[in-house]
Amino acid sequence: DTSYAKKAGLESFDKIVAIENQPIQFMDQINAVSEKHKNGQVHLSVLRGTDTLQMTSKVADDGKLGIYLLSPMQYDSMGIYKVTTTKYGFFAAFPAGFRKAGEKLKSYIDQFKLILNPKTGAIKGVGGFKAIGSIFPTSWSWEAFWNITAFLSIILAFMNLLPIPALDGGHVMFTLYEMITKRKPNEKFLEYAQIVGMVLLLGLMLYANGNDWFGWGR
Repeated sequence: DTSYAKKAGLESFDKIVAIENQPIQFMDQINAVSEKHKNGQVHLSVLRGTDTLQMTSKVADDGKLGIYLLSPMQYDSMGIYKVTTTKYGFFAAFPAGFRKAGEKLKSYIDQFKLILNPKTGAIKGVGGFKAIGSIFPTSWSWEAFWNITAFLSIILAFMNLLPIPALDGGHVMFTLYEMITKRKPNEKFLEYAQIVGMVLLLGLMLYANGNDWFGWGR
């Protein structure tokens, strides 16, 4: 591992309890501080077993230290929280699946709003095929595979309904316009709108994948 966190001396199952003398409990608190020290360094207080260690780690130009969360089962084995399994019957699985899909969709919409707000800097985290591949675990898991596949399907469905020409959402938008005004949009206008929509989508794909490999937006 060549991450700055590893070079600083952090090991698997270490717990960061403070960064820059600020007590922390959650990952986003670490990111909030490290973002302010891009290309610099931060002081870490790390709990390893019963010992509290002091370390200094460099911060990458994207504001990351190179640390990752453990899996839920690893947290369970450490006694940090308890993981329980709920089993559903055939018929009960359908409403449970719809509820989970609704929760995932709401979460994604909330994240999408952050991307549209330049002040959050969330646009810098947009990724393409490489980012999608990285969310799959390194070891095979049917549960992870189907969960991630379902999540990607929800994302694609939501994106497809955006009112952008060349997407289904764009077609719905023009159809609604025709229903309300009783007039069909000009064919030439529709043609140019489709071109603009395609350019926009291709540009977004180029940016996302460029961000993956070259860090264009970071």
